[in-house]
Amino acid sequence: MKILVCKNEQEMGKKAAEIVLSQVATKEDSVLGLATGSTPVTMYQELIKMFESGHLDFSTVTTFNLDEYCHLPQSNPQSYYTFMQEHLFSKVNIASDAINLPNGMAADFEAECKQYDQKIKEAGGIDLQVLGIGNNAHIGFNEPNQHFETGTHVVELDESTRQANARFFNSLEEVPTQAITMGIGSIFKSKKIILLASGTGKAQAIFNTVKGKVQPDVPASILRLHANVTLVLDEEAAALLAETEYEKV
Repeated sequence: MKILVCKNEQEMGKKAAEIVLSQVATKEDSVLGLATGSTPVTMYQELIKMFESGHLDFSTVTTFNLDEYCHLPQSNPQSYYTFMQEHLFSKVNIASDAINLPNGMAADFEAECKQYDQKIKEAGGIDLQVLGIGNNAHIGFNEPNQHFETGTHVVELDESTRQANARFFNSLEEVPTQAITMGIGSIFKSKKIILLASGTGKAQAIFNTVKGKVQPDVPASILRLHANVTLVLDEEAAALLAETEYEKV
């Protein structure tokens, strides 16, 4: 596990965007796994700048998002489909049929989960997966659990996760109680993974991920067993790590 620490959130977004740019430059038809939430927004802003300046071409890229709320239509302002359209897809030259998110309105969630994993497999697997991390160390919506979930599945959202996401809704009551998420196994099959974290609120989760036991009640800790993982942090998120454990960029 490689750990890069940037001065602030803006610099973290730039570094993450550079990693994505390198991936697409190396393999034009890259399959990218993407994340939502506030943390990757600066990265998306930098990717848009790279596209506008002619340094990044999304025309042959395929994307798979980590998750989507259940029972929230794509047209809902808080759906992750809408989030991705607003923060990236509508501003770059990605083909609409190359964009993939779980269907939170599926009639059969079990079938939808299986189909999503199959579609990733048919695309050749994810070349680079972008992750955020929750205050409780969840990745995707894989909450602390008794075991590591394997494939894409429906999860009951922890109350702490719903409270953290309530800032995007009018009230806590409006926050969905379930989501479809790639499982730990789905994420782990990615060839490369970058995890982004910023702010003091993520410092304990990062410490537990890097220094604690690999265990399902710290979902992100499993990443220590992956062959190619880079954490891209700001100084606040890295506050509990020793300086000898990371590289400043």
